[in-house]
Amino acid sequence: MRKPTENHSDQGGVAVDVHDGVKLLDSGVNFVGEQVSYPKGKARIKSVLATMAPGQKTGWHKHGVPTYGYILEGQITVDYGDGGKTTYRAGEGVLEAMDYWHEGINDGDVPARVVVVFMGAEGAENVIYKPEDASGDD
Repeated sequence: MRKPTENHSDQGGVAVDVHDGVKLLDSGVNFVGEQVSYPKGKARIKSVLATMAPGQKTGWHKHGVPTYGYILEGQITVDYGDGGKTTYRAGEGVLEAMDYWHEGINDGDVPARVVVVFMGAEGAENVIYKPEDASGDD
């Protein structure tokens, strides 16, 4: 079977595979070193456009399913406890930590807009919030 292609005038008439776009992320391991693994069962994919105001926090949580985020605007710093902190900025993709407690904060001065894709299964929890009496460490 041939690869689907599309001719664009800005490509000089050269056939381009429409699936060879700009790479946003290509990994199977997240920031804290977890290998991403899919839940068993019938697939259930959910995507959301999340907006965080400056200073807003996500609360300590983890994910029961592989989760991908793409920062459209602003920035979010994620605290992984003993795993360290990192800042994700507009134009960056991220594989979220799964079995590792973490909390994000919009520490910028503009709203952060993030496309979030949960690659889950029916009955699996996309977001699991940490009980309030527990510390932020793993």
